[in-house]
Amino acid sequence: MTTLKIPTPLRPYADGKSNIKVQGQNVDEVLQKTIQEHPNLRKHLYDDSGELRPFVNLFLNEDNIRQLQGVETKLDEEDILKIIPSIAGGQAAI
Repeated sequence: MTTLKIPTPLRPYADGKSNIKVQGQNVDEVLQKTIQEHPNLRKHLYDDSGELRPFVNLFLNEDNIRQLQGVETKLDEEDILKIIPSIAGGQAAI
């Protein structure tokens, strides 16, 4: 099974879990099965049209899935899929 790593800010929506083992042929299947088990994650990962939010980055092992085949990227049993939320903020130089 693929291991889905949940970042700290999203863990309250995944029953506090940092890692979830999920069976799936591709990234989309893993995310959909995870959302079935943890429905509160949906609004944090997907927009109203069902598209992955632009600030949600998914890395398969060390590669951004957007540079692979997106959510159609195939997975192997030993893969690690990481949700990496974008971080913004700070103060402009004065």
